[in-house]
Amino acid sequence: MKIVIPGGTGQVGGILRRALTQAGHEVVVLSRNATPLESGVRHVVWDGRNVGDWAVEVDGADAVINLAGRTVSCRYTDEHLAEMMDSRVYSTLAVGQAIERAARPPRVWLQASTATIYAHTHGAANGEDGVIGGDEPDVPDYWAFSVEIAQRWEAAQLMADTPATRKVALRSAMVMSPDRGGVLDVLLWMARLGLGGPVAGGRQYVSWIHDRDFVRAVETLLERDDLHGPVNLASPGPLPQRDLMKALRGRRPGLPATRWMAEIGAFVLRTDTELLLKSRRVVPTRLLAEGFAFEFPAWPEAAEDLVRRRLGR
Repeated sequence: MKIVIPGGTGQVGGILRRALTQAGHEVVVLSRNATPLESGVRHVVWDGRNVGDWAVEVDGADAVINLAGRTVSCRYTDEHLAEMMDSRVYSTLAVGQAIERAARPPRVWLQASTATIYAHTHGAANGEDGVIGGDEPDVPDYWAFSVEIAQRWEAAQLMADTPATRKVALRSAMVMSPDRGGVLDVLLWMARLGLGGPVAGGRQYVSWIHDRDFVRAVETLLERDDLHGPVNLASPGPLPQRDLMKALRGRRPGLPATRWMAEIGAFVLRTDTELLLKSRRVVPTRLLAEGFAFEFPAWPEAAEDLVRRRLGR
């Protein structure tokens, strides 16, 4: 297949670029900067906002996987939150317009979304029909804005009039890979420094997915013509933060952190406490119902494989 990946230069984009190229597909990445990419991956510049010359790549492509959007690993200032919203909504609208105008529209459009769309919960897990977050008690107001970003992101895809193109919203949990600079990299760094203990009690759930299962799920969604709408890309085994970090620490002690300590740590890391404190308990109801078999459904085995690969063993 010819697969166009807007915003394909980040961590998740790298995982997909490598896997899809190795599988023999023609991969075209759209990004705002001419970033050197792997051999066999073609790069085309776009502004992430307007339909331009890049649209010729969409016309005649077999699939589009839109990953464009400003990273959430930052301080949640008003400026950064606005950039998160605009970069997601406008890029999605532009992709939709390019598909609408295509003489030969792609067969499928996989659109990035996020498991953050669901409500903060320590209770029942959220499948695709789970509780959407928003105006929730006892959580910071800006968490509701994160949910609004996710809702408007998905709405931008739905607005596109693309009857010949199947649309799927990828409600992704944290994609764990051995790559430098990814989520796992940060967690291992904290564990090595003895900072990987429970944060604010550690009861908050972490939803995650092993990179190989992420790729396999995306491949399934590319191939299955009967799957559309929101799909949770998460392992069936979300677990509390304290248990997730315990598996990474092994026998190392882990310094617990209070909420205010987490605020200081997030400030130092130039990120936000929502990524640490929001309880995302998300399960892949639709994938499981369709018979998708996870290679790594449980965290301890997934963590062992990821660390082994990171060490080159």
